[in-house]
Amino acid sequence: MNVLILNGSPRRNGIVGSLLKEAEQSACGHVVERIDLYDCQIVSCSGCMACRTSGRCSLPEDDGHRLAERIATADLLVIGTPTYWGNMSAKLKCLFDRTVPVFMGENRMGIPQPRRKGCRAIVVTTCTTPWPFNILFRQSSGAAKRVKEVLRTAGYRMRSLQVGGTKPMHGQAPEQAIRKMRRLVKKSLKKETNNG
Repeated sequence: MNVLILNGSPRRNGIVGSLLKEAEQSACGHVVERIDLYDCQIVSCSGCMACRTSGRCSLPEDDGHRLAERIATADLLVIGTPTYWGNMSAKLKCLFDRTVPVFMGENRMGIPQPRRKGCRAIVVTTCTTPWPFNILFRQSSGAAKRVKEVLRTAGYRMRSLQVGGTKPMHGQAPEQAIRKMRRLVKKSLKKETNNG
C-alpha cells in the first residue's frame, strides 16, 4: 500500500512535522514517502484552466507535476498544516491549486467529478489558539475544513486530528495527539488493507 505524507509546515521539525513523523513510523511495512512542501519548487497556478480539458497542468515542469503523480498513486494521503488565518498554509494551497486534475474532473456542465473516490486521507492541523477556542473561533477547525473541502471534492474518506494551544508546547506534540495519530494511521491502513 502506498502512503504519501505531505508536510505543509515551514517548520520541518515542529508539531506538525513530529505528528507526521509518527504517521510515517506507524505506516511501517508499507511504501511510505514523506515530502516537505517548503523544500519543493511549486510555481503558483496561473488560472489558465487548461488542466480542466487536458488533465495536466500546462505550466513548465516543476515539483507540482511530480507531486501530482505521487498523489495519483497514493492509497493513503496524510496531510499536515499549521493554521494561518483559519486556513491552510500557502504552500499547501498552492499545491492544491496546481493539482486540480488529480483530484477532480468535470462533466460537460462543469460539475466537479471525484477522481480519488474511495482513497483515504488523514488531515492534521495545529494552531496557537488554545482549546476549545481553536474550534469555536474556526482556527484549526477552519484549516481542517478547507483541506477537507478539497479532499471531499476528490472523493476521499477522511479522518482528522486538530491540536490547539501549541505556543507553550515548544515544538513538541502532546502525547495524546501522538497516540491519536498512531490510531488514525493504523485504522486507515487496516481498512484499506481489508478493502484491497
